[in-house]
Amino acid sequence: MRSKLVYSAGLKIENRFLLSATVMRAVRKLHVSSSRTEDTLNRVFADVAEGRYIDVTMPEIAPPPAIDELLVVAPLV
Repeated sequence: MRSKLVYSAGLKIENRFLLSATVMRAVRKLHVSSSRTEDTLNRVFADVAEGRYIDVTMPEIAPPPAIDELLVVAPLV
């Protein structure tokens, strides 16, 4: 059953990393300790598949430092 939920949620958020990060954040916020974590997870996947939690965006990627900065070696004293 969960594989169907993951597949349908993956149609809404195509990036797998972004999908898993979104689902993990939502489960952490929505989970009630008296219920099973699996039930909360299934509910979040169903919500994502229905179109909730879709306003996520990829974070900007910072450019790596220049290679010259990485090659500088401090002198041994």
